[in-house]
Amino acid sequence: MAEQARTLLEADFNPKIKAYLLWYGAFILFISLITIPAIPFWFIIAPFFVNKYFDRLHCELTTRSLKFSKGYIFKTEKTIPLDKIQDLTFKEGPLLKAFGLSILRIETAGNSAAGSPDLTLIGIVNAADFRNKVFDQRDIVTENISSPAPNDSENMLSVLKEIRDSLKKIEDKSSV
Repeated sequence: MAEQARTLLEADFNPKIKAYLLWYGAFILFISLITIPAIPFWFIIAPFFVNKYFDRLHCELTTRSLKFSKGYIFKTEKTIPLDKIQDLTFKEGPLLKAFGLSILRIETAGNSAAGSPDLTLIGIVNAADFRNKVFDQRDIVTENISSPAPNDSENMLSVLKEIRDSLKKIEDKSSV
């Protein structure tokens, strides 16, 4: 039976995400022009939802996968096997830089929509270190998949020898 995946690292999220989300929402309302009158209501109501959203952000690196959950009203949980991760890229825009944040985008093999990330993580503290640890663990997982464990290769060898011996017996009986 395969061993249970254990948690190696839990990501911490920068509390500045709350302010970023608040101002990002106000920016979207401002751009829409028609919704400009809703901006004061946004600043009254949105902090409650942004705080709940932040409290439910969770990301952990396990021995086999990357698990992520978020959301208050619309909850999302995603598990990405490490051997499927192709790339982790950083993204920074002017608003993100103003808050000292970055976005970490995770792309996997077999994306449903070409060029779109499977997972977007905003505001991970020490995102570069987290990215490197994910890559390191991914390399460990992919090396284990590509090369069988020593016990597995010994077991396979003994099974193959038994098959060879059985085939020899069958061949000897058929030639008589």
